[in-house]
Amino acid sequence: MPFINDLLAENQQHNLQQSPPTRASRFLFEPARVVQLLQQRIIGQDDALAEISDSLAVVKAELGDPRKSLGVFLLLGPTGVGKTETVRLLAEAIHGRADAMCRIDMNTLAQEHYAASLTGAPPGYVGSKEGTTLFDREAIEGSFGRPGIVLFDELEKASDPVIRALMNIFDNGQLRLSAGNSTLDFRNSLIFLTSNLGAGSVQQLEQGWGRLLPARWRDQLQQRVQQRALLQRFDPEFLNRLDHRIRFRSLHSNQLQQLVELALAHLNQRLARHQVQLVLDPVLRDWLGARGYDRRFGARAMARSFRHHLEPAVAKALLDADAAPPGSLLRGTLHQGRVEISVEQPAL
Repeated sequence: MPFINDLLAENQQHNLQQSPPTRASRFLFEPARVVQLLQQRIIGQDDALAEISDSLAVVKAELGDPRKSLGVFLLLGPTGVGKTETVRLLAEAIHGRADAMCRIDMNTLAQEHYAASLTGAPPGYVGSKEGTTLFDREAIEGSFGRPGIVLFDELEKASDPVIRALMNIFDNGQLRLSAGNSTLDFRNSLIFLTSNLGAGSVQQLEQGWGRLLPARWRDQLQQRVQQRALLQRFDPEFLNRLDHRIRFRSLHSNQLQQLVELALAHLNQRLARHQVQLVLDPVLRDWLGARGYDRRFGARAMARSFRHHLEPAVAKALLDADAAPPGSLLRGTLHQGRVEISVEQPAL
């Protein structure tokens, strides 16, 4: 049957050429959709999001070392530029909930004796048998189709023993609790660390003589400033265990309208529970934007502007149930330096 065998082989080759095989991955998330959500909600960080996108593609293709975590990411930059928010959005995109992660505030681990909060109490001490730690095992380990997400926020504020405990996690993807009766497995985890180290010096450069340099030189100088700050705080052995250092940049005044739109979208998400929607007059948008821009505090300054100037007026409109029934459109305007909210009744 040589002829039939040749014919079958030819047909098989033809089918492969017509429809190349797809590679199945155990991970259910789609990197392109995850990054699309990030791009909608994180302003002015295209380079950082592109690097995260590339890393997620590597995770999706399962090219990582199975003996270690899926990735260790250090997010560097000033406050209020979206570092922590990026991790929350990743959790939302992958797990459906922004709080579906294990977040450790390193500011609470500034003292050396708090290292036991990570690894648990040693044998003979209270709590050693229970193996109690700050870690959320379920959030760390994730599931077969979705990685766990771990966030160590404000890394530079942690004590040295805590930093050494992290090195054990980065080395082999596991953490043996001090009591010796349990192990936390980080090999299915995306691990993120945030830090403001060097941010003050970078901002001084941007506002001082550094702004006169060509963009490429200025960028290289900023990287050196951040590298110097990292080496002053952490040992090279620790920094060498980080897979990615991702820089988040300061927000600029030309991004004001984007920040206003983002803050308004967040407020309308909360107003959806009341079945109303808020729109802002252009003059009020500019007024809120001017009061919500502070280079030192990033998007948090815009959130404060909305909270202090806009939300009280919206709350008063909502509390008058007869004036703002479900389905109403709230319209914000500026009158003599004060925010006013008018209500357009829903169509019958």
